Amino acid sequence: MKIGSLFQIRREERWIALSILLLLVALNALTILKYAALFTPLQGNYWNLFIGRFHVSGFDPITYYVVSDWEARYNVYRHPLLSFLMWVPYVVNRGCMVLFGINCVQFIVALMLIFAAFYAFIFLHRICRDVIGLGRFDSALLSFFLYSFAFVMLSAMVPDHFILSMFVLLLTLYVSGILIREHRKMGIWQTVVLFFLTAGISLNNGLKVFLAGLFVNRGRFFHIRYLLLAVILPALLLWMGARYEYHYLVAPGENARHAQQAKRKAEKKRRDSIRLAEAVKLRQTPGDTARKTAPKPKPKRRVRQGAPFMQGQFMRWSDKTTPRWESVVENLFGESIQLHPDYLLQDEFRVRPMIVKYRWTVNYVAEGLLVLLFLVGIWCGRRSRFLWLALSWFALDLLLHIGLGFGINEVYIMSAHWIFVIPIAVGYLLKGLSALPRRIVRTVLVLLTLYLYVYNGYFIIDYMTC
Repeated sequence: MKIGSLFQIRREERWIALSILLLLVALNALTILKYAALFTPLQGNYWNLFIGRFHVSGFDPITYYVVSDWEARYNVYRHPLLSFLMWVPYVVNRGCMVLFGINCVQFIVALMLIFAAFYAFIFLHRICRDVIGLGRFDSALLSFFLYSFAFVMLSAMVPDHFILSMFVLLLTLYVSGILIREHRKMGIWQTVVLFFLTAGISLNNGLKVFLAGLFVNRGRFFHIRYLLLAVILPALLLWMGARYEYHYLVAPGENARHAQQAKRKAEKKRRDSIRLAEAVKLRQTPGDTARKTAPKPKPKRRVRQGAPFMQGQFMRWSDKTTPRWESVVENLFGESIQLHPDYLLQDEFRVRPMIVKYRWTVNYVAEGLLVLLFLVGIWCGRRSRFLWLALSWFALDLLLHIGLGFGINEVYIMSAHWIFVIPIAVGYLLKGLSALPRRIVRTVLVLLTLYLYVYNGYFIIDYMTC
């Protein structure tokens, strides 16, 4: 499989490619228009500007900062190579700053997002066509169906890493599907390249490449040469590289920032002590009663994180107390696909409650219908090794987010890591039906897709233009 052929648009893909490209440009234009006045002027402190002023659900605008003023500011144990992937965009942006006198970070990042989202769409379409074996209409329908989901649309238009992850994950799935179809094995070099791409952007997704190698190669996965060179050695190299990156690139700046924060806290504590002493003195002095009331301290922000299973570098982020069923209904299969109009796109760590209910019954009907199609699709494709590969990825995310509770408070943010499994499963449903039932399911999918585009599009536009 040649790399050039992977990115070449086929003749039958041209119209759908143009359609999705226009949609992605429109979505990114909304983000640029909302924040251009704030983010295009040249600044001295980009971190406070982007982190303090960008608010779209719980997405982090760290990419804006790294492309504006390069520094290894991602969590290196979760995104070990992401900062380095942003080096070239940073250099381009610095040149644009000199040339145009403004910060062009929004435009450069938008191009990256559009590229990743565009080819993620193309790879899903090819999975439906080449791996599942669907017709042109059904393949296009399922591809647009995926992009009607709320947090797929959002991931394609905000400066976070999720759409980049979806791009490399669907690339991995497509390559794996072709290898399974042609009864070929995943080579060591293919595994290593895909692992560094996926794990470099988001470490836990590197495990999905190993699962792909297991499902494609089956028993040969455990051959000593493959296991050593394609699994153990790359994992060790990436982990050692992450530790090196932390100690030599991240820790010095982190320690300096902590020292500055400690200094500011000490100064604030000193000023508060002085004000408190003056307030006590005023209470003891007869005079104007209006002056005797000391200012009340601001309440501390409640930490919206459940109790962890245990303490540790990673397990302290787990959560064993958040209700799972409500999280699955309202967030995993809820907010991920249909936005809640209440607390619309608010950050759960700021003002949004962890669980928000829908106003209308139609939302739960649509969610139930979608889950039903998903489950029936799994049953129809139960003999497909490729579908079980995709489902193993979904099971891994369920274990991490729902089982162990990592990020369960805003699990919808991670939708781009797994949600493409839904249209893949529905593809097996369409493939397994006879003509009349297929037309019925196809009609339901068309109506559901149109509904989601109108519903989610309305609320996204409303939020981005307010």
